[in-house]
Amino acid sequence: MPHDKNELGQPIGFTVPRWKPPQPPVRAPMEGQYCRLEPLDAKSHAEALHAANVLNTDGAMWTYMAYGPFDTLEIYRQWVDGVAGGNDPMFFAIVDRATGKPVGVASYLRIDPANGCIEVGHLAYSPLLQRRPAASEAMYLMMEQAFRLGYRRYEWKCNALNAPSRTAALRLGFSYEGVFRQATVVKGRNRDTAWYSIIDAEWPALQKAFQSWLAPANFDAQGKQRVRLSSLTGPLLKQRG
Repeated sequence: MPHDKNELGQPIGFTVPRWKPPQPPVRAPMEGQYCRLEPLDAKSHAEALHAANVLNTDGAMWTYMAYGPFDTLEIYRQWVDGVAGGNDPMFFAIVDRATGKPVGVASYLRIDPANGCIEVGHLAYSPLLQRRPAASEAMYLMMEQAFRLGYRRYEWKCNALNAPSRTAALRLGFSYEGVFRQATVVKGRNRDTAWYSIIDAEWPALQKAFQSWLAPANFDAQGKQRVRLSSLTGPLLKQRG
């Protein structure tokens, strides 16, 4: 939207009529066709998640995370127990509806109702979830709740060296915004952080793209997609990077 100008002729931000800060997200299940998101719980999820995670035998899924890999179930259970009850980050287990087993983790974080901004992160997708429709649907469910609550901005941030995460952000409809150099230190190493976002004005078109992609008719009898999600979201991106 174009910016307004004040009485001095200076550009100022456009007005946000009837702006009302949204409520924080709800720690409750989110139901999809291929997956269900459940509030993360050590008793319910830790054992199955650890079993799914160790299928990633080279530990590559943890390279760009601030924690992991977890050598034993007990260590992982303690980590889950330590984060499961928090409001920010707010962790969810991603449960495969076909098997009823948790196969990944995601969270809301940096939840800022006053400014209508919320981030998705802490994505730990086991090999049982990677490249499956449930992986993308989980992200859709979290986006849908955030925008339905009234958030104006939905963020994705990752290590700028994490090429798969950057590709995933674009595929999911996040527009590139730039890189914050020397943003943090993770596992004793410098991290430059790449920023991506979706804003509320972009959500209706992206929602239609996700709904079209997730429709059963988009998958053949072997579960192979007929139309790629990136072909639906790509034209909606404001910037790539």
